[in-house]
Amino acid sequence: MMTSFFRSLLCLLLLSSLPLGGMAQAEAAEAPDNAVWVLRLEAVVGPASADYLVRGLERAAESRAQAVVLEIDTPGGLDLSMRQMISAVLASPVPVIGYVSPGGARAASAGTYLLYSCHIAAMAPATNLGAATPVAIGGVPSIDPEPGADKDPAASKRSGSAMEHKIINDAVAYIRSLAELRGRNADWAEQAVREGSSLSASEALKQQVIDLMADDLDQLLAQLEGREIDVAGRPLTLQLSAAPRVEYQPDWRTEFLAIITNPNMAYLLMLIGIYGLIFEFSNPGFGVPGVLGVISLMIALYAFQVLPISYAGLGLMLLGIGLMIAEAYAPSFGILGIGGAIAFTVGSIMLMDTDLPAYRIAWPVIIAFGVSTLLVAFGVVAMALRARNRPQTLGTDAARGQLLAVEQIHDGQAMVRFESELWPVRCAQPLAPGDQVRVTGSAGLHLLVDKQER
Repeated sequence: MMTSFFRSLLCLLLLSSLPLGGMAQAEAAEAPDNAVWVLRLEAVVGPASADYLVRGLERAAESRAQAVVLEIDTPGGLDLSMRQMISAVLASPVPVIGYVSPGGARAASAGTYLLYSCHIAAMAPATNLGAATPVAIGGVPSIDPEPGADKDPAASKRSGSAMEHKIINDAVAYIRSLAELRGRNADWAEQAVREGSSLSASEALKQQVIDLMADDLDQLLAQLEGREIDVAGRPLTLQLSAAPRVEYQPDWRTEFLAIITNPNMAYLLMLIGIYGLIFEFSNPGFGVPGVLGVISLMIALYAFQVLPISYAGLGLMLLGIGLMIAEAYAPSFGILGIGGAIAFTVGSIMLMDTDLPAYRIAWPVIIAFGVSTLLVAFGVVAMALRARNRPQTLGTDAARGQLLAVEQIHDGQAMVRFESELWPVRCAQPLAPGDQVRVTGSAGLHLLVDKQER
């Protein structure tokens, strides 16, 4: 985890020192004309993969590529990132060929929408697509069922929350529009959204969900040779089998985005930022915690801006941290500390407002930080209580019981030296320089003493 954090900071320094897109432009300038660019979408769809695809399509267009092959293997991902990718595909002047591969790959959920948006949709044997129902629709209060829903199973199935209906209907309209644009099976697309249906490659070809099947990239390009497609309103004949190929790999920027938009990393960066600033404010002038805290917090805020977070969860986390800090400065016998730890843990659980497993904060991370934060808060309280109960070692209270000697008489006032300072004393007996006295108490700035017989 810490290795990834320092890697992120290094990437941030590179981001500030290099011209934006300079490396990618150099890549595009070196690519041959009329090449086939190959991009790879793996794992979940998120901000990093959206950035990779959008910039890849831009570079392909700048290098006058003949086509882009997007190899897909994804379980789905974030709706916002998916829509950014689809918008880039629809606006691309270069034809985009979606290809679910290799065998065993899938284009599930967001991957199905993306495949539908491509100019050509293809799949390798032993692959599948579908299950395109939006999953981040939990936590919305349900509306009353339709009349008669308890007797009519179909009506019961239609019942649900108003927000669920809106999200599902919006997703259906979106994927149907993509299907109609590319001339593919819109009815099955709707079924994939409403019922979560999936299809194998052969069934997808049979139901006109995809355009063709191919065992590998060579076979795919050979099957597309001489095929005419419509790109941005103009006909284009593909001649791909002998075209040079360019493998467009994720660069440092994509890797940096992938690291910081990992929910666990963003969570860690936020905590490092908050605690760094707290330490800097409590010990001004140290510098390092403040600088590290500001950098970490800014990166975390950027990550949260592109991630589906719950602001209620974030507010609970900040409240919890505030209560635990208050416990350290104003001990309340654990009430504030325990309440803060509970608020912090609940807020951490609620922080990611999505049901996608890849974008949830791992339980071990939440528990580790919750317990460690609580232990630190109570450790500070324990040290404060021990310091409070410790006998005084400074001031007049610390002088009680001390055996001192009268050092001088100044204007009739006897003076003794305690802790390298002269203190005036009051005594029932007359005192002279050299007399031994024992401190019995204090009165303002005077020590009360008894004269000791020699």
